[in-house]
Amino acid sequence: MTVRKVLRAAAAVTTAAAAALFATPGATASAHPLPHGPAHTPSGAVFVQSDNTTANTVVSYRRAPDGTLSRRGVFRTGGRGGVLDGSVVDHLASQGSLAYDRAAGLLYAVNAGSDTLTVFAVHGDRLERLQIVPTGGDFPVSVTFHDNRVWVLNALDGGSVQGFVRTGHRLRGIDSWHRGLGLDPSATPQFTHTPGQISFTPDGSGLVVTTKAGGNSIDVFRLNRRGTPAARPVVTSTPGAVPFGFAFDPAGRLQVTEAGPNAVETFALHRDGSLTSLGQVLTGQAATCWIVGTDHKVYVSNAGSATLSGYGVRRDGSLAALGNTATDPGTVDAAASSDGRNLYVQTGAQGHVNEFRVNRDGSLTRIGSVTVPGAVGGEGIAAG
Repeated sequence: MTVRKVLRAAAAVTTAAAAALFATPGATASAHPLPHGPAHTPSGAVFVQSDNTTANTVVSYRRAPDGTLSRRGVFRTGGRGGVLDGSVVDHLASQGSLAYDRAAGLLYAVNAGSDTLTVFAVHGDRLERLQIVPTGGDFPVSVTFHDNRVWVLNALDGGSVQGFVRTGHRLRGIDSWHRGLGLDPSATPQFTHTPGQISFTPDGSGLVVTTKAGGNSIDVFRLNRRGTPAARPVVTSTPGAVPFGFAFDPAGRLQVTEAGPNAVETFALHRDGSLTSLGQVLTGQAATCWIVGTDHKVYVSNAGSATLSGYGVRRDGSLAALGNTATDPGTVDAAASSDGRNLYVQTGAQGHVNEFRVNRDGSLTRIGSVTVPGAVGGEGIAAG
């Protein structure tokens, strides 16, 4: 698109500038929620998106009883991946670009370079491409669903969200469900000044969007009974925090990664869409951006440190540290198996997925790694 070309010409930045916020020397940088979004996947399978700029693909893996992965197939989305200016090891600089709807048997994948969304039918660890639809905006980076509604987050041209209704295995975009985020389209670097994630609230009554450094806010769009979003979101400002990824804990609280202070902040979400902070913990790591939860535990990806930080979620929502675990360089998006026994983590510097066993005390034991073809810098993972 012409708009994207203009933005990228205006927003050219060096890798060193990007690394200042999202990476440290020797690691280089990159980005997930609990149910109600991109953490859903078929039992016994793991799907990984390559975000390849020539031909985007989703690679399927079979999960063995011991949690290790074996590749089963490579499936083209029919679109192209994209690269935000200034990005290092996560070219989308987002969380949740791949989402599995277990009930409908569908997998959704964004094509950032084509401004489209691909719908796959899931047959075990095999995929069948059914539909490619425009996302109503520029550079889609995150997708979420609830019942028969699907929403996509577009990152460029000021950011926007677009909603769809699913009938059977087909999506239909609803023009009146499009909302702009009003971010500065010329702010640089793109990878820090674009929105990071979209997800439904657990009850499906709202949509949550993080704006990273573009707005330093968490925006909540309330939805009416017909699914139409409010004209404007309820905005919770988080000055300097750079809110990136988030997950809902079992009590419905929002656990948000903040790349500014490298922290996880807990919020209570109120009926009117407002948020109240319940506390913050510093990870002590670099580029704290992505988060995935399983049961009463959350694991945070620190791209600049090549580590995962684990936390137990107490009854009051506060977090108890479980320790740090090393990964390959560029720790980004992650997914937990539905039984909670395994954690799978994308590491964008070399296009790997690291495999971990989740121990009873919440600590992690590495059990292997796979290389995803064509996925250096890729983002998007879902595990069953």
